[in-house]
Amino acid sequence: MLIVFSAVKSTDVYKDAFARAKAHPAVIEPLGSPITEGFLVSGNTNVNGASGEANLSIPIVGPKGNGTIYVAARKSLGQWSYSGLVVEIAKTHQRINLLENPTPANSP
Repeated sequence: MLIVFSAVKSTDVYKDAFARAKAHPAVIEPLGSPITEGFLVSGNTNVNGASGEANLSIPIVGPKGNGTIYVAARKSLGQWSYSGLVVEIAKTHQRINLLENPTPANSP
């Protein structure tokens, strides 16, 4: 089972989704920093060369709370494109779309 989790965590789509979540201000605010990976990743990835698909639930943990990254993506011609990439904050069930550009806190 550990081998399966390690294989999923080594995929480009997993790494990108986690990097986006831990750097997104709207995720950092309720969870705190640093944000770390949880253990029980669920879902699946199916990659065959330059094509594939991924549907993942990635648990994340911060000092102030936890959440889940939900990923739906397809790989075509060697590039991943997301049809969905959100973080759900466990405590409030707020969903944060990681595909939208974050707005700085001091912008109008």
